[in-house]
Amino acid sequence: MIKQEEQTWDQLLKIKTTGRDDSRSDQYCYPYEPTPYPVLERLANSGYIKKKNKLADYGCGKGRVDFFLSYQVGCRTIGIEYDERMYETAMENHKTAVSSRKTEFCLENATKFQVMTDIDRFYFFNPFSIEILQSVIARIRESIVEDPRELLFFFYYPSDEYVSYLMTVDELEFLDEIECTDLFDGEDSREKILIFEWVY
Repeated sequence: MIKQEEQTWDQLLKIKTTGRDDSRSDQYCYPYEPTPYPVLERLANSGYIKKKNKLADYGCGKGRVDFFLSYQVGCRTIGIEYDERMYETAMENHKTAVSSRKTEFCLENATKFQVMTDIDRFYFFNPFSIEILQSVIARIRESIVEDPRELLFFFYYPSDEYVSYLMTVDELEFLDEIECTDLFDGEDSREKILIFEWVY
């Protein structure tokens, strides 16, 4: 059922994002695995991302999150990807995607990505190590000093390591959880999206 839904959504959005790729993964940068569409549907229906928002998708891979949310919610998105091959695939998808007008992609190491002040939503599906995540949060902190605004962070399928770290960031406050365990076989407690907000 999930596999069929994956293909149906890809066809509807006019993109190709299925399949896992761990050919470029190492201890710092983790394999490409697209967020399942049913999970993205829950996120889109949560009300936490609206048309006026701009979302940064770290480790965007082939761009599924970006194309889907731009299509479903109407928000603007930017995908950040360090792997040139993945970035090129995202750009190929950009040529055909129905929501390409609201999406953009940046070939950049996440730790060097300059967070624009119009970005107010951040999405992570375990794209990289805690060390890199710490640098990314520091970059986001710089952007907030420049332009204070409401920020929300979405962490899908979070590892214990991620959760432990997030709880130590003074400005991050747990806001909500989108439960996704019922979407898949087995009782995997990590099947959820944790939502944090930045508090001043």
